[in-house]
Amino acid sequence: MKIVVLDGFTLNPGDNPWAGVESQGDFTVYDRTPADQILERSAGADIILTNKTPLTAETLAQLPDLKFIAVLATGFNVIDIAAARERNIPVSNVPIYGTDSVAQFVFAILLELCHNVALHDNLVKEGAWTNQPDFCFWKTPLIELTGKTMGIVGFGRIGRRTGALAAAFGMKVVAHDLYKGDAPDIENFEWVEMDELFKQADVVSLHCPQTADNVGFVNEALLKTMKPTSFLINTSRGPLIDQDDLAAALNSGTLAGAGVDVVLTEPIAADNPLLKAKNCLITPHIAWATLEARQRLMQTTVENVAGFIGGSPINVVN
Repeated sequence: MKIVVLDGFTLNPGDNPWAGVESQGDFTVYDRTPADQILERSAGADIILTNKTPLTAETLAQLPDLKFIAVLATGFNVIDIAAARERNIPVSNVPIYGTDSVAQFVFAILLELCHNVALHDNLVKEGAWTNQPDFCFWKTPLIELTGKTMGIVGFGRIGRRTGALAAAFGMKVVAHDLYKGDAPDIENFEWVEMDELFKQADVVSLHCPQTADNVGFVNEALLKTMKPTSFLINTSRGPLIDQDDLAAALNSGTLAGAGVDVVLTEPIAADNPLLKAKNCLITPHIAWATLEARQRLMQTTVENVAGFIGGSPINVVN
């Protein structure tokens, strides 16, 4: 079997070896593949592994040897699933790997918004504390989470883990999901409708998948329902938020702050309005990227490839 990885660098920048996949066939890995080289590099491959490099219907039609696609992520919107199905090409993803890492990152963002640790560290090192007449000082409001309300949109594995962490901080948890499932083992928990969630929450955290129906749903109208002291956090998908509306809300004081790990276009465009918005933390899509999470992702990928070669594909999404 000829196995080609089109964009392997983010999964393995040098600390997460490909040995388990490499041992299963004639293996080639590319750190990144430009759009104009996808066909050339994929030619003759039986198995393609991709993270964000797209495989369109047009591309798939020109790869007659392709038998299996392994997505190096949970989301699989980079693949034309219908076209793969028509060609009888199974597509497997990695459904569980970053739950704890992403939930933890939500609180890394939230605690920074609450305490501005980096700002105060910089001020101390610049001499601001040395020159203070008092034993302490702070430049921004300091916020305690206990008693506040965490609103979670999308209450799957990551949303539920985020809710459990919020409860550990003494927060009430309200959640909205189209498919509720069982209520979590959280003492102060409530299912609510979307509009009510945005009204109630001191912190809104997005954990829903991107669909054709929810692109840009966090817009001016919804943001205006939030408390002016509230925070919005997005570690899910950038297109869920109307970026112009969020920037306007931050700049006008409609809400107190935001933290986004994902944006509409990645890498971020130089003219993205959030780059100049007030109190907006922006990180480069790293909530998923702890070594532990990437090791789990790699191990499941090894199992996905082995399952296909052995005649029993697993984690198939089409």
